[in-house]
Amino acid sequence: MNMIRVMIADDHSLMRKGLQQILELEDDIKVIAQAKDGQEAVELGLATAPDIILMDINMPIKNGLQAIRELKERGCSAQIIVLTIHEDREYLLKSVKAGASGYVMKDAESDHLIEAIRDVYNGQTYVQPNITTSFIKEFDEAHKPDVNKKLQHNNLTQREIEVLLLIAEGKNNREIAEELFISDKTVKNHVSNIFRKIDVSDRTQAAVYVLKNQ
Repeated sequence: MNMIRVMIADDHSLMRKGLQQILELEDDIKVIAQAKDGQEAVELGLATAPDIILMDINMPIKNGLQAIRELKERGCSAQIIVLTIHEDREYLLKSVKAGASGYVMKDAESDHLIEAIRDVYNGQTYVQPNITTSFIKEFDEAHKPDVNKKLQHNNLTQREIEVLLLIAEGKNNREIAEELFISDKTVKNHVSNIFRKIDVSDRTQAAVYVLKNQ
């Protein structure tokens, strides 16, 4: 079993200690460093080379977004998960643009955080499921034509756009098939074509892509 080496960056000591206690209940996760501000997060991230960094956004000296950008610019290989109080689309998009691979709320169940760490460690993108779903559902029918127009730039067919929007709502292949009255196999083919056309590798990345194009 590979040990996932994690660094925690948060300006609250109790939060750091609490996270460490939760994470180290898992056999495959070890906390190797803790940073109390964004500058220290950069320094320790480069010095200790963790696999995963849990990064708060609101921190002194440098905020989390600044720290993520600097780490990436300086060649840090760690995958970064933003752990935040901000359930806000702009923060999510800024985090992804800065180089984060995950986005989890601080009040999430610990299972979500553990899942995020393992998924991101294995090369996937993780955004807490209810976050992307709520952002997509804020969108009413009046805005859909604008989204459709933007998505067509990638040569997506109208049916592929419909499938992509349902993926972004968190629906699985069977649910999409039932809603569009097509077979599971057809949905699977559409999903493969969509991922290739928009250059993503998983459903979370596809959902984030839709958010970017709203």
